[in-house]
Amino acid sequence: MVKRRHTSLDSNPGCAVEAAISLIDGKWKSVALWYLHERGEVRFNELMRLMSGVTQRTLTNQLRELEADGLINRVVYAQVPPKVEYSLSDRGRTFIPILLSLSAWGEANMDLFQKSETAAQ
Repeated sequence: MVKRRHTSLDSNPGCAVEAAISLIDGKWKSVALWYLHERGEVRFNELMRLMSGVTQRTLTNQLRELEADGLINRVVYAQVPPKVEYSLSDRGRTFIPILLSLSAWGEANMDLFQKSETAAQ
C-alpha cells in the first residue's frame, strides 16, 4: 500500500509549488518520468536497465507513488511470464514542459552541482 505523502493545502504563497514538487520528490521519480517521456511505453526491467543505480524495491515504490498520484499508467498483461508496461498519463504529460525546463536549468547551472560535490570531498 502506498503511504499518503501529501498534506492539505492552504493559501500560503508557494503552496502550489510545494504541492507540485511533492509529487516528484523521490530521487528516481523525475528520472522515470524522463524515460517514459522519451520512450513511451516502457517495461519495468527496461526502466531498471536505463536507471542504473536504482534498486528494484525503490523503483517499484517510486512507480507506485507516481501511479497513485495519477502521473503514470500501469498496464498488466495476463501472460506468462507477466508483462507490465508503464507510460505517462494525460496528467503526467502535462508535467513534461516543466521537466524539460528543469533539465535546461540544470544544464545551465551544472557548476552549482560540481561545487557542492567538491565541497563535500
